[in-house]
Amino acid sequence: MHGPSQVGVVGPLTSFAAGFADWLTRHGYTPISARFQLYVMAHLSRWLSARDLDLGALSMMDLERFLAARRRGGYTQYLSRKALQPMLASLREQGLSVIVPPTIHGPVDAALADYREYLIRERGLALVTVRAYVDAVRPFVLSRLAADQRALRWESLDAAAVTGFVVARTSKQARGAAKLTVTALRSLLGFLHVEGLIASSLAGVVPAVAAWRLAGLPKGLTPAAVHALVASCDRRTRLGRRDYAVLVMLIRLGLRAGELAALTLEDIQWRTGTIRIRGKGQQVESLPLPIDVGQAITIYVRRARPATAIERTVFVRHRAPHHRLSTSGVSQIVAAAARRAGLGVIHAHRLRHTAACQLLRAGAPLPEVGQLLRHRRALTTAIYAKVDRVALRTVARPWPGGVA
Repeated sequence: MHGPSQVGVVGPLTSFAAGFADWLTRHGYTPISARFQLYVMAHLSRWLSARDLDLGALSMMDLERFLAARRRGGYTQYLSRKALQPMLASLREQGLSVIVPPTIHGPVDAALADYREYLIRERGLALVTVRAYVDAVRPFVLSRLAADQRALRWESLDAAAVTGFVVARTSKQARGAAKLTVTALRSLLGFLHVEGLIASSLAGVVPAVAAWRLAGLPKGLTPAAVHALVASCDRRTRLGRRDYAVLVMLIRLGLRAGELAALTLEDIQWRTGTIRIRGKGQQVESLPLPIDVGQAITIYVRRARPATAIERTVFVRHRAPHHRLSTSGVSQIVAAAARRAGLGVIHAHRLRHTAACQLLRAGAPLPEVGQLLRHRRALTTAIYAKVDRVALRTVARPWPGGVA
Protein backbone atom coordinates (compact mmCIF):
# COMPACT_ATOMS: atom_id res chain seq x y z
CA MET A 1 0.00 0.00 0.00
CA HIS A 2 1.36 3.38 -0.98
CA GLY A 3 2.12 5.97 1.70
CA PRO A 4 1.22 9.68 1.56
CA SER A 5 4.65 10.65 0.25
CA GLN A 6 4.10 8.44 -2.81
CA VAL A 7 0.99 10.32 -3.99
CA GLY A 8 1.94 12.15 -7.17
CA VAL A 9 0.86 15.80 -7.29
CA VAL A 10 1.38 17.26 -10.76
CA GLY A 11 0.70 20.88 -11.64
CA PRO A 12 0.85 24.22 -9.81
CA LEU A 13 0.52 22.63 -6.35
CA THR A 14 3.48 20.26 -6.78
CA SER A 15 5.81 22.34 -4.62
CA PHE A 16 3.27 22.40 -1.78
CA ALA A 17 2.68 18.64 -1.61
CA ALA A 18 5.59 17.78 0.70
CA GLY A 19 4.61 20.55 3.09
CA PHE A 20 1.02 19.32 3.12
CA ALA A 21 2.15 15.74 3.87
CA ASP A 22 4.21 17.06 6.79
CA TRP A 23 1.26 19.18 8.02
CA LEU A 24 -1.01 16.11 8.01
CA THR A 25 1.52 14.07 9.99
CA ARG A 26 1.99 16.83 12.58
CA HIS A 27 -1.77 17.12 13.03
CA GLY A 28 -2.33 13.44 13.74
CA TYR A 29 -3.76 12.15 10.46
CA THR A 30 -3.30 8.44 9.85
CA PRO A 31 -1.36 7.41 6.71
CA ILE A 32 -4.60 6.37 5.01
CA SER A 33 -6.38 9.64 5.78
CA ALA A 34 -3.31 11.64 4.75
CA ARG A 35 -3.12 9.79 1.45
CA PHE A 36 -6.75 10.62 0.61
CA GLN A 37 -6.16 14.27 1.50
CA LEU A 38 -3.20 14.33 -0.90
CA TYR A 39 -5.35 12.73 -3.60
CA VAL A 40 -7.67 15.73 -3.28
CA MET A 41 -4.71 18.09 -3.62
CA ALA A 42 -3.53 16.19 -6.69
CA HIS A 43 -7.01 16.47 -8.22
CA LEU A 44 -7.17 20.20 -7.52
CA SER A 45 -3.70 20.70 -9.00
CA ARG A 46 -4.69 18.92 -12.22
CA TRP A 47 -7.93 20.92 -12.37
CA LEU A 48 -6.05 24.21 -11.97
CA SER A 49 -3.52 23.22 -14.61
CA ALA A 50 -6.22 22.26 -17.13
CA ARG A 51 -7.81 25.70 -16.78
CA ASP A 52 -4.50 27.58 -16.67
CA LEU A 53 -5.58 29.39 -13.50
CA ASP A 54 -3.15 31.69 -11.69
CA LEU A 55 -2.27 30.12 -8.34
CA GLY A 56 -1.60 33.53 -6.81
CA ALA A 57 -5.19 34.57 -7.53
CA LEU A 58 -6.84 31.37 -6.30
CA SER A 59 -10.21 32.32 -4.82
CA MET A 60 -12.96 30.64 -2.87
CA MET A 61 -15.11 30.88 -5.98
CA ASP A 62 -12.53 28.78 -7.83
CA LEU A 63 -12.69 26.17 -5.08
CA GLU A 64 -16.49 26.06 -5.31
CA ARG A 65 -16.17 25.41 -9.04
CA PHE A 66 -13.64 22.66 -8.31
CA LEU A 67 -15.99 20.99 -5.82
CA ALA A 68 -18.80 21.18 -8.35
CA ALA A 69 -16.53 19.48 -10.90
CA ARG A 70 -15.81 16.69 -8.39
CA ARG A 71 -19.51 16.13 -7.87
CA ARG A 72 -20.13 16.02 -11.62
CA GLY A 73 -17.21 13.62 -12.00
CA GLY A 74 -18.89 11.06 -9.74
CA TYR A 75 -16.73 11.55 -6.65
CA THR A 76 -18.57 10.67 -3.44
CA GLN A 77 -16.13 12.03 -0.82
CA TYR A 78 -14.44 15.36 -0.06
CA LEU A 79 -17.15 17.42 -1.73
CA SER A 80 -17.53 20.34 0.69
CA ARG A 81 -15.57 23.38 1.84
CA LYS A 82 -14.96 21.64 5.15
CA ALA A 83 -13.16 18.82 3.34
CA LEU A 84 -10.69 21.34 1.89
CA GLN A 85 -9.87 23.01 5.23
CA PRO A 86 -6.77 20.88 6.00
CA MET A 87 -5.25 21.66 2.60
CA LEU A 88 -6.09 25.36 2.86
CA ALA A 89 -4.54 25.52 6.35
CA SER A 90 -1.35 23.95 5.00
CA LEU A 91 -1.25 26.30 2.03
CA ARG A 92 -1.61 29.30 4.35
CA GLU A 93 1.21 27.97 6.50
CA GLN A 94 3.36 27.76 3.35
CA GLY A 95 2.55 31.31 2.33
CA LEU A 96 -0.30 30.78 -0.13
CA SER A 97 -3.66 32.24 0.89
CA VAL A 98 -6.94 31.70 -0.89
CA ILE A 99 -8.60 34.98 -1.81
CA VAL A 100 -11.97 35.38 -0.12
CA PRO A 101 -14.02 37.96 -2.00
CA PRO A 102 -15.41 40.69 0.25
CA THR A 103 -18.93 40.05 1.41
CA ILE A 104 -21.36 42.86 0.79
CA HIS A 105 -23.16 43.35 4.10
CA GLY A 106 -26.68 44.65 4.00
CA PRO A 107 -28.19 46.74 6.81
CA VAL A 108 -29.35 43.65 8.70
CA ASP A 109 -25.90 42.03 8.79
CA ALA A 110 -24.28 45.37 9.66
CA ALA A 111 -26.67 45.94 12.58
CA LEU A 112 -26.18 42.41 13.90
CA ALA A 113 -22.39 42.76 13.61
CA ASP A 114 -22.53 45.91 15.75
CA TYR A 115 -24.78 44.18 18.27
CA ARG A 116 -22.41 41.21 18.38
CA GLU A 117 -19.46 43.48 19.18
CA TYR A 118 -21.50 45.12 21.95
CA LEU A 119 -22.27 41.75 23.54
CA ILE A 120 -18.62 40.72 23.48
CA ARG A 121 -16.95 43.97 24.51
CA GLU A 122 -19.51 45.65 26.75
CA ARG A 123 -21.39 42.69 28.18
CA GLY A 124 -18.53 40.18 28.24
CA LEU A 125 -20.71 37.28 27.11
CA ALA A 126 -19.27 33.97 25.97
CA LEU A 127 -19.17 33.44 22.21
CA VAL A 128 -21.70 30.61 22.35
CA THR A 129 -24.15 32.93 24.16
CA VAL A 130 -23.44 35.73 21.69
CA ARG A 131 -24.28 33.47 18.75
CA ALA A 132 -27.51 32.39 20.43
CA TYR A 133 -28.57 36.01 21.08
CA VAL A 134 -27.73 37.16 17.56
CA ASP A 135 -29.60 34.25 15.98
CA ALA A 136 -32.60 34.88 18.24
CA VAL A 137 -33.00 38.57 17.28
CA ARG A 138 -32.24 38.21 13.57
CA PRO A 139 -35.96 37.76 12.65
CA PHE A 140 -36.80 40.94 14.58
CA VAL A 141 -34.12 42.96 12.80
CA LEU A 142 -35.31 41.56 9.47
CA SER A 143 -38.83 42.74 10.30
CA ARG A 144 -37.54 46.33 10.47
CA LEU A 145 -36.06 46.25 6.97
CA ALA A 146 -37.45 48.97 4.71
CA ALA A 147 -39.24 48.11 1.47
CA ASP A 148 -36.19 49.03 -0.64
CA GLN A 149 -34.01 46.88 1.68
CA ARG A 150 -31.48 49.67 2.02
CA ALA A 151 -32.11 50.70 5.62
CA LEU A 152 -33.71 49.63 8.90
CA ARG A 153 -36.79 51.51 10.13
CA TRP A 154 -35.80 52.08 13.76
CA GLU A 155 -37.40 55.53 13.93
CA SER A 156 -40.90 54.04 13.66
CA LEU A 157 -40.34 51.31 16.24
CA ASP A 158 -42.86 51.44 19.09
CA ALA A 159 -44.23 49.27 21.87
CA ALA A 160 -46.99 47.85 19.68
CA ALA A 161 -44.48 46.63 17.10
CA VAL A 162 -42.34 44.99 19.77
CA THR A 163 -45.29 43.28 21.44
CA GLY A 164 -46.72 42.16 18.11
CA PHE A 165 -43.44 40.55 17.10
CA VAL A 166 -43.07 38.72 20.43
CA VAL A 167 -46.62 37.34 20.33
CA ALA A 168 -46.30 36.17 16.74
CA ARG A 169 -42.82 34.71 17.19
CA THR A 170 -43.05 32.97 20.56
CA SER A 171 -46.42 31.38 19.84
CA LYS A 172 -44.61 29.08 17.40
CA GLN A 173 -41.68 28.25 19.70
CA ALA A 174 -41.03 25.86 22.54
CA ARG A 175 -40.80 27.43 25.99
CA GLY A 176 -36.99 27.42 26.08
CA ALA A 177 -36.67 29.03 22.65
CA ALA A 178 -39.36 31.57 23.50
CA LYS A 179 -37.55 32.59 26.69
CA LEU A 180 -34.34 33.05 24.71
CA THR A 181 -36.18 35.22 22.19
CA VAL A 182 -37.53 37.65 24.77
CA THR A 183 -34.25 37.78 26.71
CA ALA A 184 -32.22 38.50 23.59
CA LEU A 185 -34.79 41.02 22.37
CA ARG A 186 -34.61 43.00 25.62
CA SER A 187 -30.83 43.03 25.26
CA LEU A 188 -31.06 44.25 21.65
CA LEU A 189 -33.51 47.03 22.54
CA GLY A 190 -31.17 48.20 25.29
CA PHE A 191 -28.32 48.27 22.78
CA LEU A 192 -30.38 50.26 20.27
CA HIS A 193 -31.19 52.85 22.95
CA VAL A 194 -27.55 53.14 24.04
CA GLU A 195 -26.54 53.66 20.42
CA GLY A 196 -29.17 56.37 19.97
CA LEU A 197 -31.07 54.46 17.31
CA ILE A 198 -34.31 54.58 19.30
CA ALA A 199 -35.39 57.46 21.53
CA SER A 200 -36.24 55.41 24.61
CA SER A 201 -35.50 51.90 25.76
CA LEU A 202 -38.38 49.57 24.89
CA ALA A 203 -36.95 46.63 26.80
CA GLY A 204 -39.61 47.02 29.47
CA VAL A 205 -42.47 46.46 27.02
CA VAL A 206 -41.26 43.00 25.99
CA PRO A 207 -43.81 40.60 27.50
CA ALA A 208 -42.60 37.70 29.60
CA VAL A 209 -43.03 34.08 28.54
CA ALA A 210 -45.67 32.25 30.56
CA ALA A 211 -43.55 30.05 32.82
CA TRP A 212 -43.42 29.57 36.57
CA ARG A 213 -40.02 29.67 38.19
CA LEU A 214 -39.09 26.47 40.04
CA ALA A 215 -42.15 24.75 38.57
CA GLY A 216 -40.18 21.86 37.15
CA LEU A 217 -38.37 19.05 38.87
CA PRO A 218 -34.65 18.39 38.27
CA LYS A 219 -34.28 15.11 36.39
CA GLY A 220 -31.16 13.49 37.79
CA LEU A 221 -30.17 9.97 36.79
CA THR A 222 -30.53 7.06 39.17
CA PRO A 223 -27.37 5.38 40.47
CA ALA A 224 -28.08 2.41 38.17
CA ALA A 225 -28.36 4.70 35.15
CA VAL A 226 -25.14 6.48 36.08
CA HIS A 227 -23.34 3.16 36.33
CA ALA A 228 -24.69 2.06 32.94
CA LEU A 229 -23.67 5.35 31.36
CA VAL A 230 -20.01 5.21 32.42
CA ALA A 231 -19.81 1.45 31.87
CA SER A 232 -20.72 1.98 28.22
CA CYS A 233 -17.23 3.43 27.60
CA ASP A 234 -14.65 0.89 26.48
CA ARG A 235 -11.65 2.07 28.48
CA ARG A 236 -9.35 -0.27 26.55
CA THR A 237 -9.51 2.23 23.68
CA ARG A 238 -8.31 5.81 23.40
CA LEU A 239 -11.80 7.02 22.58
CA GLY A 240 -13.30 5.14 25.51
CA ARG A 241 -10.78 6.62 27.94
CA ARG A 242 -11.56 10.13 26.78
CA ASP A 243 -15.33 9.65 26.94
CA TYR A 244 -15.08 8.02 30.38
CA ALA A 245 -13.09 10.97 31.74
CA VAL A 246 -15.62 13.42 30.28
CA LEU A 247 -18.58 11.61 31.85
CA VAL A 248 -16.92 11.26 35.26
CA MET A 249 -16.13 14.98 35.36
CA LEU A 250 -19.65 15.97 34.40
CA ILE A 251 -21.24 13.63 36.94
CA ARG A 252 -18.89 14.26 39.86
CA LEU A 253 -18.27 18.00 39.46
CA GLY A 254 -21.55 19.14 37.89
CA LEU A 255 -19.75 21.03 35.13
CA ARG A 256 -21.51 22.69 32.24
CA ALA A 257 -20.54 21.36 28.82
CA GLY A 258 -18.87 24.66 27.91
CA GLU A 259 -16.88 24.69 31.16
CA LEU A 260 -15.49 21.24 30.47
CA ALA A 261 -14.66 22.11 26.85
CA ALA A 262 -12.72 25.20 27.98
CA LEU A 263 -10.67 23.34 30.59
CA THR A 264 -6.91 23.55 29.93
CA LEU A 265 -4.01 21.46 31.18
CA GLU A 266 -2.87 24.41 33.29
CA ASP A 267 -6.26 24.54 35.02
CA ILE A 268 -5.54 21.29 36.86
CA GLN A 269 -3.49 22.01 39.97
CA TRP A 270 -2.10 18.59 40.86
CA ARG A 271 -0.08 19.78 43.86
CA THR A 272 -3.06 21.36 45.59
CA GLY A 273 -5.65 18.88 44.30
CA THR A 274 -7.87 21.56 42.79
CA ILE A 275 -9.27 22.38 39.39
CA ARG A 276 -9.91 25.84 37.98
CA ILE A 277 -13.29 26.35 36.27
CA ARG A 278 -14.16 29.20 33.92
CA GLY A 279 -17.89 29.65 34.40
CA LYS A 280 -20.59 32.03 33.27
CA GLY A 281 -19.85 35.73 33.10
CA GLN A 282 -16.08 35.11 32.87
CA GLN A 283 -16.08 33.94 36.50
CA VAL A 284 -13.10 31.77 37.49
CA GLU A 285 -13.47 29.50 40.52
CA SER A 286 -11.58 26.56 42.04
CA LEU A 287 -13.07 23.22 43.02
CA PRO A 288 -11.54 20.26 44.86
CA LEU A 289 -10.40 17.52 42.47
CA PRO A 290 -11.84 14.16 43.59
CA ILE A 291 -9.45 11.21 43.41
CA ASP A 292 -11.50 9.25 40.87
CA VAL A 293 -11.78 12.30 38.62
CA GLY A 294 -8.03 12.92 38.85
CA GLN A 295 -7.33 9.28 37.98
CA ALA A 296 -9.62 9.40 34.94
CA ILE A 297 -7.93 12.58 33.69
CA THR A 298 -4.46 11.15 34.29
CA ILE A 299 -5.18 7.97 32.33
CA TYR A 300 -6.63 9.95 29.45
CA VAL A 301 -3.79 12.50 29.28
CA ARG A 302 -1.05 9.89 29.56
CA ARG A 303 -2.49 7.09 27.48
CA ALA A 304 -5.11 8.51 25.14
CA ARG A 305 -4.72 12.25 24.52
CA PRO A 306 -3.11 12.65 21.07
CA ALA A 307 0.49 13.83 21.09
CA THR A 308 -0.45 15.95 18.07
CA ALA A 309 -3.10 17.90 20.00
CA ILE A 310 -3.14 21.42 18.57
CA GLU A 311 -4.32 23.27 21.67
CA ARG A 312 -3.74 23.11 25.42
CA THR A 313 -7.29 22.13 26.28
CA VAL A 314 -7.54 18.90 28.25
CA PHE A 315 -10.03 17.30 25.90
CA VAL A 316 -9.52 17.31 22.14
CA ARG A 317 -11.13 15.71 19.14
CA HIS A 318 -10.44 12.00 18.71
CA ARG A 319 -10.13 12.31 14.94
CA ALA A 320 -7.59 14.54 13.23
CA PRO A 321 -7.09 17.43 13.24
CA HIS A 322 -6.93 17.25 17.03
CA HIS A 323 -8.51 20.59 17.89
CA ARG A 324 -10.17 21.36 21.21
CA LEU A 325 -13.40 19.55 21.94
CA SER A 326 -16.36 21.87 21.38
CA THR A 327 -19.39 22.33 23.62
CA SER A 328 -21.52 20.39 21.15
CA GLY A 329 -18.82 17.71 21.10
CA VAL A 330 -19.22 17.25 24.86
CA SER A 331 -22.98 16.92 24.42
CA GLN A 332 -22.48 14.36 21.66
CA ILE A 333 -20.29 12.25 23.95
CA VAL A 334 -23.07 12.14 26.56
CA ALA A 335 -25.74 11.40 23.95
CA ALA A 336 -23.68 8.57 22.40
CA ALA A 337 -23.01 6.99 25.81
CA ALA A 338 -26.73 7.15 26.63
CA ARG A 339 -27.59 5.39 23.38
CA ARG A 340 -25.05 2.65 24.04
CA ALA A 341 -26.44 2.18 27.56
CA GLY A 342 -30.04 2.07 26.30
CA LEU A 343 -31.04 5.12 28.33
CA GLY A 344 -32.68 7.11 25.54
CA VAL A 345 -31.94 10.76 24.93
CA ILE A 346 -29.77 12.38 27.61
CA HIS A 347 -28.15 15.80 27.33
CA ALA A 348 -25.01 16.96 29.10
CA HIS A 349 -26.90 19.33 31.42
CA ARG A 350 -28.82 16.43 32.91
CA LEU A 351 -25.55 15.17 34.39
CA ARG A 352 -25.26 18.52 36.18
CA HIS A 353 -28.65 17.83 37.77
CA THR A 354 -27.41 14.33 38.61
CA ALA A 355 -24.41 15.72 40.51
CA ALA A 356 -26.72 17.91 42.61
CA CYS A 357 -29.12 15.07 43.33
CA GLN A 358 -26.27 12.79 44.39
CA LEU A 359 -25.10 15.37 46.91
CA LEU A 360 -28.60 15.71 48.33
CA ARG A 361 -28.98 11.95 48.66
CA ALA A 362 -25.67 11.93 50.55
CA GLY A 363 -27.09 14.45 53.04
CA ALA A 364 -25.43 17.64 51.80
CA PRO A 365 -27.35 20.87 52.54
CA LEU A 366 -28.53 23.13 49.71
CA PRO A 367 -25.78 25.75 50.23
CA GLU A 368 -23.16 23.08 49.50
CA VAL A 369 -25.02 22.09 46.35
CA GLY A 370 -25.03 25.72 45.28
CA GLN A 371 -21.28 25.96 45.90
CA LEU A 372 -20.56 22.93 43.74
CA LEU A 373 -22.76 24.21 40.91
CA ARG A 374 -21.36 27.73 41.39
CA HIS A 375 -24.79 29.35 41.54
CA ARG A 376 -24.74 33.09 42.17
CA ARG A 377 -28.14 33.13 43.87
CA ALA A 378 -29.61 30.78 46.45
CA LEU A 379 -32.92 30.90 44.57
CA THR A 380 -31.31 29.09 41.64
CA THR A 381 -30.38 26.20 43.90
CA ALA A 382 -33.79 26.16 45.61
CA ILE A 383 -35.30 23.98 42.91
CA TYR A 384 -33.28 21.04 44.24
CA ALA A 385 -35.16 21.27 47.54
CA LYS A 386 -38.01 19.48 45.80
CA VAL A 387 -35.78 16.49 45.12
CA ASP A 388 -35.42 15.74 48.84
CA ARG A 389 -38.91 14.31 49.26
CA VAL A 390 -38.22 12.83 52.70
CA ALA A 391 -37.42 16.28 54.09
CA LEU A 392 -40.40 17.77 52.32
CA ARG A 393 -42.77 15.37 54.07
CA THR A 394 -41.78 16.89 57.40
CA VAL A 395 -42.96 20.35 56.35
CA ALA A 396 -46.01 19.31 54.32
CA ARG A 397 -49.31 20.44 55.80
CA PRO A 398 -52.09 17.84 56.20
CA TRP A 399 -54.68 17.79 53.42
CA PRO A 400 -58.08 19.16 54.60
CA GLY A 401 -60.47 16.33 55.26
CA GLY A 402 -57.83 13.69 55.77
CA VAL A 403 -56.77 11.03 53.31
CA ALA A 404 -59.08 10.87 50.32
